[in-house]
Amino acid sequence: MNRNPADIQDNSINAAKGAREYFPHSAFALCAMSRSHPPALEQKTDNDKRRKHATLGVIFLTIFVSMIGFGIVIPVLPDYAKNEPFKLSPTELGWLTGIFSLVQLFMAPLLGKVSDRVGRKPVLIVSIIGTAIGYFITGAAGSAWMLFLGRIIDGASGGNIAAAQACVADVTTPADRSKAMGMIGAAFGLGFVLGPALGGLLSLWHHAAPFYFAGLLAVVNVVLVIKMLPETLTEEKRHHPDRKAPLGEVFADGRGTFIALLLIANLLSTTGFASIHLLFSLFCADQLHYSRAQMSFAFAYVGVIGVVVQGGLLRRLLKRDIEKQLAITGAVILAASLWLLPRSHTTAAFLGSTALLALGNGLLVPTLSGMASRHVHGRAQGRVLGLNSAAGSLGRWLGPLIAALALPVGFTNFDRTKPLDAITVTSLEQGYLTAFTWAAWFLIAAAVVAIVMKVPKETHEA
Repeated sequence: MNRNPADIQDNSINAAKGAREYFPHSAFALCAMSRSHPPALEQKTDNDKRRKHATLGVIFLTIFVSMIGFGIVIPVLPDYAKNEPFKLSPTELGWLTGIFSLVQLFMAPLLGKVSDRVGRKPVLIVSIIGTAIGYFITGAAGSAWMLFLGRIIDGASGGNIAAAQACVADVTTPADRSKAMGMIGAAFGLGFVLGPALGGLLSLWHHAAPFYFAGLLAVVNVVLVIKMLPETLTEEKRHHPDRKAPLGEVFADGRGTFIALLLIANLLSTTGFASIHLLFSLFCADQLHYSRAQMSFAFAYVGVIGVVVQGGLLRRLLKRDIEKQLAITGAVILAASLWLLPRSHTTAAFLGSTALLALGNGLLVPTLSGMASRHVHGRAQGRVLGLNSAAGSLGRWLGPLIAALALPVGFTNFDRTKPLDAITVTSLEQGYLTAFTWAAWFLIAAAVVAIVMKVPKETHEA
C-alpha cells in the first residue's frame, strides 16, 4: 500500500509525543524525540543561541569598557575641581557633577526614540564618540567653563547605556530579561572595579591623566562596536518616519500606573544614590583622610561587591520571580548604608557600610531596569528604557545638587594642608551627616513607592 510521506512524518511525530507522555525515560521515547526534531531545526536553534550569546557578550564588553571610563572619572572629578586652578564652590561642584545627567535627561528619550527607528548600533556609535570628545575636553580644561563644556558634550551624547540596554531587550525573552540586565549590571560593577583603581593610579602621575585615558578607552569602544556588534533591532520592529511612534504607547494596555510608579521609584532611588557621586571622595578625604588613590580604591571595593551581587546572587534570586521584593529590599539596604556611612569613623565600619551600599544598589538597579523592559512590548523597548534612563538622569542631576546644599559655605576654601580647627571639623561633620541622611530618606521613599506598585502580567511579545 502506498503511503503519503507527509502522513508518515505526522504519525512519527504523534508517536514521539505519545512516547514522551507515557514513557518519558524509555529508549523509544529518546529515539522518537530525536526523530521528531529534524537536525536542520536543531542546528538553527543552536545557531540562534550562539548568535544571542555572542551579541550579549559584545554588549557586555561595550558596557564594561564604557564603565571603566566612567569609573575612572567619577571618583576623581569632585576632588579635581575643588582644587587649583578651578576652586569650585559646593554649589558649583554639585552642578559640575550633575550637569552631565541634566543634559542626558533631555537627550535620552530622544536617542531612545531614534534607536527605535534607525537601530541601536548607529546610536551607540555616535554616543560613544561624543563621550570621547567630552573626556578629552575635560582633561584639557584650564578653567571652569571648559570643565562644564566637557561634561555637557558627554551628557548630550550619553545614550550609550540606554541603547545597550535596548540591545539586551531585543535579544532576550521577557522571562530572561532581568537576568540579562543583571549581567549588564555586573559589567557596570567590573567597570567600577578597574575604572576607579586606574583613575587613582593615573591621578598620581598627572591630575588630567584619568580623563585622557578615559577618552582613549571610548575611542577603543567605538571600534569595538563598529567591528563586532550586530544590529539587534529587526526591521519589522522598527518605527519608520512614516509611522507614528507616540510616547503614550509605553503606557498602553493598562500598564500606565505601573510604568509611572516604576519611573518614580527609579527617580527617587537614583536621586538618593547619586549623592555619592559628589560626597564619596570628599567624605573620604575630609573624614578618613584618604589620598586620591585611596578614594579610588574605595570605589573599586564597592565595584567588586557589585559584581558578586549582580553577576551571581541576583541571578539566583531572580529564579524565584521576586523582582518587586528584591527592589524593596535593595532600597531599604541602600537607605541603611547611606545613613551609616557618615557615622563610620573607623576603616572597618566604613568597609561594612560600603559593602551594604554595593549590596543594596546591586539588588535595586538591575531589577528596576528589568521590570521596565519586561512589561512593555518589543517595539516600545527603546522608548521605555529611554524614559527609565531619563528618570535616572534627573535623579543623578538632583542628587549632587541637593547634597551640595548641606555642605558648609566655605567648604572649598578650608586650608586642608594643616589640621582644621574644632569649629570647622564640626561644620564638616554636620554637613556630611545631613547630606547622607537626606539621601537615605530618598531611598525610603523609593521603597514605599515599590511597595504600593502592582506588577502586571508580563508581555509575551519580545
